[in-house]
Amino acid sequence: MMTNTTFVYEIYIVTTQNKLWEALTTNDFIKKYWFDLQVQTDWQVGSIVSFLDRNGKVTDQGKVLINEPYHLLSYTFQWLEDKTVRERPTRVSFELKPINSTVKLTLKHLDLLPTDFVEENDGFKGYNNGWPMILSNLKSLLETGDTLTIE
Repeated sequence: MMTNTTFVYEIYIVTTQNKLWEALTTNDFIKKYWFDLQVQTDWQVGSIVSFLDRNGKVTDQGKVLINEPYHLLSYTFQWLEDKTVRERPTRVSFELKPINSTVKLTLKHLDLLPTDFVEENDGFKGYNNGWPMILSNLKSLLETGDTLTIE
C-alpha cells in the first residue's frame, strides 16, 4: 500500500476573483507565469487538459474534475515522463476566496508520493518547490503586471 500525501500552498493576491480566475484558465495568462508552459483545454468537466512545453510537446496531462467559475477548479495531473507506479493520477485544485481587496488562493496537490517532494533550496524540482515559484510568479504578474526574473 502506498502512502499518499497532499501539498497545500496558500497565497494572498491583490486582485479580484474574476481576474484570478481568468489567469488560471486562460492560456495567454498561464503561459506568462508558468514559464512558457501552454495549456490546451476548454475547462469543461471531463475534458482533457494538456500542458505543452516551448516546443509544443505535451509534458503533462489530466482531466478536468471540477469547474465552479470564480471559486474552484480541479483536475487530475500526470507528468508523462513519471515512471513511478501510482494507484491513480495526482489531483490539483485551486480554491479562490475573496477577502476585501485580495483573493486567498489555496492550491492543493493531492495523491502525491514522498518521491514527489525534493529537499533542495536552490531549484524548483519537486512539487514542493515548483508550485510556490509558479504561484509567486502569478501573484507578481497580477499585482505588478510583470513576472519574476528567474533564470
